[in-house]
Amino acid sequence: MPSYEDLGELLDPASTVLLTVECQQGVVGPDSALPELAREARSSGALRNVARLVAAAHETGVQVIHALAERRPDGRGASRNARLFRAAERLPVQQLTGTTAVRVAPPIEVTEEDLVVRRLHGLSPIQGTEVDALLRNLGCRTLIVTGVSANVAVPNAVFDAVNRGYTAVVPADAIAGVPADYTPAMIRNTLALVATITSADEVLGCFKRPRRRA
Repeated sequence: MPSYEDLGELLDPASTVLLTVECQQGVVGPDSALPELAREARSSGALRNVARLVAAAHETGVQVIHALAERRPDGRGASRNARLFRAAERLPVQQLTGTTAVRVAPPIEVTEEDLVVRRLHGLSPIQGTEVDALLRNLGCRTLIVTGVSANVAVPNAVFDAVNRGYTAVVPADAIAGVPADYTPAMIRNTLALVATITSADEVLGCFKRPRRRA
């Protein structure tokens, strides 16, 4: 874990963006297409911690971006070059554009200031989407990555952020994957090598602390 002072320097509200990854009703909600992942996101407290971080970001002026995955009803533009995509096409709950499944899931609250980015293809919330351009236009230097899953989309987001020159911060208790013991293994053996690993409480503490005036 970084020192509190080091983390505080990284999390300057003026240059920090909070990214939520696939925290949508069709993924982490009660009627999820992936019930095991939804249960883990909720029972581990990860979804609750994402909601806490989003609420604090709203209070402190940190920009929030919600990255959602969806597909058109006719499937146009959807990826089919991996087993994951083909399996998703057979799931009883589809992440279809305009449906409840692709709305941000409670208890996360979305405000007018939040940006919502929807992708129709691929595995990454950043590669091939508007997110990178938005981050640059916002003056982002540090990207806080939260959400699901620790198996695929979260590490994709972290790698893409680092490759594009951002500093990635991952609150370990605000991401989830399956099985339950996979997430800490991913954090310890992979994400810790490229991102600053912290906790939701430590990020909240940095958001709330007074800032020195220049």
